[in-house]
Amino acid sequence: MSDEALAIGVRTQRPRRTLLDSERLLAIGGLTPAVIYIVALVGFPFVLAVVMAFSDVTVGDPSLDLVGLETLRQVLADPVFWRALRNTLVFTLISNALVVILATALALILTKDFKGKWLVRLLVLLPWTTPVSLATISWLWTLDSIFSPIDWVLRQLGMLEGNMIWLGQPKLALASVIAVHTWRIVPLAAVIVMAGMLAIPTEIRDASDIDGAGFWRRTFEIEIPLMAPIIGVAVLFGVILSVTDMTVVHVLTRGGPTNYTQVLASWAFYKGIEGGDLAQGAGTALFLLPVLVAVAALILRFARRREVL
Repeated sequence: MSDEALAIGVRTQRPRRTLLDSERLLAIGGLTPAVIYIVALVGFPFVLAVVMAFSDVTVGDPSLDLVGLETLRQVLADPVFWRALRNTLVFTLISNALVVILATALALILTKDFKGKWLVRLLVLLPWTTPVSLATISWLWTLDSIFSPIDWVLRQLGMLEGNMIWLGQPKLALASVIAVHTWRIVPLAAVIVMAGMLAIPTEIRDASDIDGAGFWRRTFEIEIPLMAPIIGVAVLFGVILSVTDMTVVHVLTRGGPTNYTQVLASWAFYKGIEGGDLAQGAGTALFLLPVLVAVAALILRFARRREVL
């Protein structure tokens, strides 16, 4: 065999493939832990909650006796459920509207160059990095009817006489829960919006400067429309956190006064765990699913339309 033929044979000879070179095997190996996690910690509890919602299971009688729609009828007949559903929607809408405004303003500030920017970014992220229970306990002290520092400052300024019952009056309690929810979610949303803002090409900003666009016009007519899909993602995370979280309500008000600040998540916990009626607790929690699916579908559809435009 000539040297030329030998060289051609070496070039055309393919390396031997092993199991580790199989893309299908690597894909299965990479997805398997995620699938196991979802099935074990999400899928199985969800199926169990659905089965419980159509039964009469309680802590005293753990046998799963299916009763059809009777448990859901009892849930719908409970006036506290409707108040919890309304509060869930109100909390979600108001808190996430405030989150969008404050997160966008923070992102605009944090993308500018100024001294101490790293410290400001650290302080902005603290509410998100702090465990929710610990952060809410600090707010519980801040809103205390006797030792509240907010009341002390207002009294020193001559704007208040006596004490404000922040968590004892229905409207103030609602406002307090919404404020703490907003305070928790704003840092995460600001980071997401800031990442989207930094991804805008500098050529677009340079072109707007050449065209004579000022700060407000560039912000509202160029940057925010370009960031609309990113803002939609931030809102989606905020909605999920607002709808499914019960820690803020549980620590601040425990749903009071007189169940005025109950949300679906907290009411499901009180009915199912503290009340011992597992069936009604599961049935109440089951109503979180259509709320989340509807809101998520609307946000994702809006984000997709903005991407197309």
